[in-house]
Amino acid sequence: MLADRYELPLSTSSPAARDAYVAGADCILSATAGYREHLGRAIEADPAFALPHIALARGLFLDADVKPAREAAARARGLAHAATPREQSHTNAIALALEGKPVDALAATRAHLANWPRDAMVLAPATGVFGLIGFSGRQAREPELYELLTGLAPHYGDDWWFRCVHAFAASETSRLDEALRLIEPSMAANPRNAHGAHSKVHVLHEMGEMAQVLDYLEDWMPGLDKRSLLHCHLSWHVALTALALGKLDRAWQAYRSGVHPGGSWGPPINVVSDCAAFLWRTELAGERRRPELWREVQEYALKSFPKAGVPFADVHTAVACVANGDHAALERLVGEMRDRIAAGKFPPGAVVPTIGEGFAAYAKNDWNAAIRLFEQALPETVRIGGSRAQRDLVEHTLLAAYLKAGRAGDARKLIERRTERRATVGVAGFLA
Repeated sequence: MLADRYELPLSTSSPAARDAYVAGADCILSATAGYREHLGRAIEADPAFALPHIALARGLFLDADVKPAREAAARARGLAHAATPREQSHTNAIALALEGKPVDALAATRAHLANWPRDAMVLAPATGVFGLIGFSGRQAREPELYELLTGLAPHYGDDWWFRCVHAFAASETSRLDEALRLIEPSMAANPRNAHGAHSKVHVLHEMGEMAQVLDYLEDWMPGLDKRSLLHCHLSWHVALTALALGKLDRAWQAYRSGVHPGGSWGPPINVVSDCAAFLWRTELAGERRRPELWREVQEYALKSFPKAGVPFADVHTAVACVANGDHAALERLVGEMRDRIAAGKFPPGAVVPTIGEGFAAYAKNDWNAAIRLFEQALPETVRIGGSRAQRDLVEHTLLAAYLKAGRAGDARKLIERRTERRATVGVAGFLA
């Protein structure tokens, strides 16, 4: 019987279908372009093979093509009835997430992995900061993911994909030495793995090695297809790091060519969050406001997320509304969040609207109100999703509010608390 790269049997007798499926799955696992072409060939070689259909559904969903993703998932469900129990369970676990049932999907994922721990395509949706655990709204989501992956590590050995997601989870829980030990061999085994490059960047970022981050990305990024899932976000890392190093021309060039709406392709959640975060950070670092860029981001955000309900996007949409002085849009957004909280349909809870109100107070130069709101939100910002590097925006703005309010002692204490979990990067790096 034919098997995938993880030695799991496949219900196809076509070597061409198997090879194309494995290639397509690896594109999804590495966040590189090409999965549509490979999985299309797998389906052409064996139309009844369910796994290429559900893998295609997963890839389309990551690309924010939600309707085609759900159609492909429905096809996969229909085909899986004739497949093995593993492939039925595999299809179900992935499809549940695409159907908007994250709690059921995570439960199905854990049950599946108890029987087939090496099923990487089922594990993948639970990993990362935008995954089933990352977007769970739980306070302890970071250690939860790290513990899940650590428990599975013996089953994966030196697999390049597993090591890169394990490294990311380690870095997000301040295990930086472990993260480095994992990411280096992962990238040696597959140097073009975009998820691996992203993990390495986060490890170096958490260590405060900004120059190394920029040097690495300047060398690595030119070979990444602009259609790849992480091109936009890795371009944000270039812009963010150049800003931290005072290389403003390079920061703006990276933003305009690879981050802003139309600069390069990226899922809407990345475009909205990365654009708003970068533009706000430039102002904290002393750059003038660019109203035309903020209008572009707000328009894109409200078109992509017309209703509150994706907390990480909601936070950054709120920032764009604040920067544009659109108080009506902000009040509507906060009101929708609070309605969802009252209905029990907003897992992170009140921390999200509190952050939005904190940015609004800061924009009004009401430093004490901003400080009060950000101090209230800070212990729970992990619940909104995103990485530590992304959520730092709240800390950066709180620090700026302390300084503007003349509370240098509080600013110093915030920096000291921060350096307990990461290498000292200096105030300039902290603000950028």
